[in-house]
Amino acid sequence: MFGFLTRLAVVLLLITSTASAAGPELNLDRAGLALRGFDPVAYFSDGQPKPGKAEITAVHDGASYRFTTTANRDAFVAAPEKFLPQYGGYCAYASALGKKADGDPAIWKIVDGKLYLNYNRSIGERWGADIPGYVEKADRRWPEIKGKTSAELN
Repeated sequence: MFGFLTRLAVVLLLITSTASAAGPELNLDRAGLALRGFDPVAYFSDGQPKPGKAEITAVHDGASYRFTTTANRDAFVAAPEKFLPQYGGYCAYASALGKKADGDPAIWKIVDGKLYLNYNRSIGERWGADIPGYVEKADRRWPEIKGKTSAELN
């Protein structure tokens, strides 16, 4: 029993330190999980979001990512920048406005080989009306806002 409790304490410590190490530039849940557990590679390889498996994970820049297959995990580990959502997984439209809002992994689009998330379907449609313009604005604003919390910006 003591061995189990010790291992559990170590896991909880790792989760806590992972979540705090990432900082406000990544949209994570309280356990440090990115993309609400969806596989970042599946957007590109399968053309749709798919929930990852808790037993197939990788950590990158303090965030935990889940994958549907070990092949997807290995592709991510080899080239994470290719698969990471833009603006730390926050809503692309909000980022263009200099704000931060949760990015919904089900409201997504790949543009020029990059993954973008939006807050909800309505916001995704608004963003879709001028993707190049909003991407340009968000790319310009992201360096200013990435280190700030949502509360500081909104």
